[in-house]
Amino acid sequence: MKAGVLFSGGKDSSLAAVLLSRDYSVELNTFVFSHQRSLAAVERAALALGFPYRRRTFREDLLGRAVEMVLSSGYPNAAIQMVHKEALCILSTEYRVVADGTRFDDRVPMLSRDEVQSLQDTSGCSYLRPLLGYPRREVDRIAARHLEIAFGETGRIENGDYEAEIREEVRARGEDSGKYFPLHHEQSLVTGTITISG
Repeated sequence: MKAGVLFSGGKDSSLAAVLLSRDYSVELNTFVFSHQRSLAAVERAALALGFPYRRRTFREDLLGRAVEMVLSSGYPNAAIQMVHKEALCILSTEYRVVADGTRFDDRVPMLSRDEVQSLQDTSGCSYLRPLLGYPRREVDRIAARHLEIAFGETGRIENGDYEAEIREEVRARGEDSGKYFPLHHEQSLVTGTITISG
C-alpha cells in the first residue's frame, strides 16, 4: 500500500519515510506556495533516499491567509499549523495512508487527537506519525546512523519547510520577520544516506 509522506528534505521527514518504507510503498510530497520556488536540494534529498518524489503547489490564497494569521496574532504557530493541516487534507484525497515527521516534543505542527480523528473520519485515510514516540535526541541519534545531514538557520538552508516562504512574504509586506519568528531556528537537510554494515 502507498503512503504519502509530507517531505521537507530534513531529517525528521526523511527518517519517518525510511521507517515507513518497511511496510509501505513510500512517496515523498513537498508543498510550496509558489511553483517558481527552487527545491533542487529537496529533490536531491529525495533522490538520495530513493523514494518517488512529487512537488505540489498550494492554492493561491493560502499564503496570504497564513501571513495574515502571523501578522494579526504576532506568532507563526497557528499559521504553520493551518498550512500543515491543509497539506495533510490534500494528501488524504489521494492516499489511503498519509504521514509526516512530527516528533514527541514538537509543538507546531502537531495535530491534536481530535484533529487526527477528524482527518481520518472525513477522508477515510490513516494518518501515521512514526516518530511521535521519539524525543528529539533519539530522532537525532537514529537519523545520524542512517542519514548524512546538513544543518543551518531557516532561510539559509534550502529545504521544503513552509516557514521560509511565509517569512519571505512577511518581509515582502514591509515587516521584519524577526518580530514574528524565532531568531535562531535550526533546520536540517538530508544530503545522503549511510550504509550500515555488519
